[in-house]
Amino acid sequence: MAESKDPGVTGASRPAAGPGSGSETMLPRRPSSRSRIESGFVRIVATCGIVGICVAIAAIMQSSGSESWLIGLVVSTVSVVLAAVLWSRREL
Repeated sequence: MAESKDPGVTGASRPAAGPGSGSETMLPRRPSSRSRIESGFVRIVATCGIVGICVAIAAIMQSSGSESWLIGLVVSTVSVVLAAVLWSRREL
C-alpha cells in the first residue's frame, strides 16, 4: 500500500472519494435557484433560439420547393412544441 505524504494520515483515516461521500469537487456548488431576472433572461434567449430554429426550417423547406402552406404548418407545429417544452420546465 502506498504511504501518504502527510505523516498524520493513514490509509484507514482517509475519507472515501466515491459518489455521495460528501467530498469536495473542483467545481463549486450551484445556487439552489436562479433569480427571477436571470430566469426570465434565459427563457427569452431560449425563445429566440426557437425562432431561429424555425426560420432555418422554413428556409430549408423553401429552398427545396415545398408548398407555402406546408412550410407554415411544419414551422408553427415545431415552434409550439419547442415552446411548450421550454415553458413547462420549472428550473430554467
